[in-house]
Amino acid sequence: MDNSLAGGAAAGKRRFSCPLEDSRPGALSPLLCRLGRMSSGVMNFRRLTALLGSMVAGSLIAIVVFLTVYAWPAVRLNGFRFLINNNWNLGSLYGNPVTVHGQQILPGAHYGILFLIVGTLLSTLIALFIAVPVGIGTAVFLAEGIPPLMRPWFSFLVELLAAIPSVVYGLWGYVVLIPFLGHHLFPFMAKWLGFLPFFGGSTGSGYGLLTAGLVLTLMIVPLITATLRDALVSQPVALRECAMALGASRFETVRLVLLPGVRRVLVGSSILATGRALGETMAVLMVSGNALNYLPANIYTPISTMASFIVSQLDSALQDPTGMAVRSLAEVALVLCLISIFVNGLARVLLYYEGRRNVRTK
Repeated sequence: MDNSLAGGAAAGKRRFSCPLEDSRPGALSPLLCRLGRMSSGVMNFRRLTALLGSMVAGSLIAIVVFLTVYAWPAVRLNGFRFLINNNWNLGSLYGNPVTVHGQQILPGAHYGILFLIVGTLLSTLIALFIAVPVGIGTAVFLAEGIPPLMRPWFSFLVELLAAIPSVVYGLWGYVVLIPFLGHHLFPFMAKWLGFLPFFGGSTGSGYGLLTAGLVLTLMIVPLITATLRDALVSQPVALRECAMALGASRFETVRLVLLPGVRRVLVGSSILATGRALGETMAVLMVSGNALNYLPANIYTPISTMASFIVSQLDSALQDPTGMAVRSLAEVALVLCLISIFVNGLARVLLYYEGRRNVRTK
C-alpha cells in the first residue's frame, strides 16, 4: 500500500487531527488545534467522571430495585398493616402451609414491625441528641482550644474511635456499660427524674433503649467531630483576626463567625451519622435486649431495631419452607432503606432552602 494512503487512513482513525503548524505571523491553525485538543480532553474527562459518579447512584437504585422485587410477595401479603402492627410471628414450622391473598404462608404467621420502626427511630434520635453537641464541643476544642503541636495527636485519638469495629463496642457495652447502667445510673435516673415522662418506671437490668443510644453515640461522635474539626481548621485566619479586632472574644468568634460558616458541614456530617446509627447492627443487638412485639414503655425498656432484628431472625426465618419469612425480612430491609433515603433527602432539601434564604438576605 502506498505510504501516503496508509498515513491518510491512520489519520482518519484519530479522534482529532491538525494540519501542520503554520509559522506565518497571524496564523490561526496552531491555536485552533490546541483548542480542539483541549475541548476533546475535557469531554473525555467529563464522560469518565460522569460514569464514575453514576455508579454510586446506580448501586443505590439497584439495591432498592432488588429489595422491592424480592420482597414484593411479602408486600402483597402484609399490606399497610405491616407498618402499624406489633405482631411478628413465624407461625407453626411443623404445620402445612396455607394460602392467604394468593401467597403461601405457615399457619399462624403474622408480620408487623411497628415496634422495630419505633425502636430504630428512638435509639437514633437519642444518639443524635447526645452526639451532636458533644461532637461540636470536641471539634471546637481540637480546632481552637488546643496547642497546634498537640492537635494532630488528639485528633488521631478521636479518629481512632471510628476505626474500632462495632462488635467491640457491643462487647464493651455488654461487659462494662450494661452492669453500670443497670445497677447505678438507671436507678438514680428513675429516682430523681421519674417525674419526667418516659423516665419513670422499672429500670430493668441495663439492656434497653438508652443503652443502645449511648453505644450509638460513641460510634457516631468521631464522625461528626473529625468532619467538623477539619472544616473549622480550614476557615481563613482573617475571619478570626477581623472578629477579634472588632472586640469579639474567642468564644464569640467561634459561636458567631466560625460555626455559622460551617453549618452545611455540620448538617452533612449529621446526615452521615444518622445513616450510621440507623443501620448499625451488631453493637445494638448486643445491648438493646432484642425485644419482640411491644413498644418501649420508658427509656430503660428493651427494644429491637430493624437492622439488628434482621440479623437475629434470619436463622429462624430460613426454617420457613414457604420462604415468606425471609421475604418479610427483605421487606424490613426495604423499609429501613427507604427511611434512610427519606432522612437524607429531607436534610438535602433543608440545606437547599437554607442556601436560597441566605442568598436572598445578602
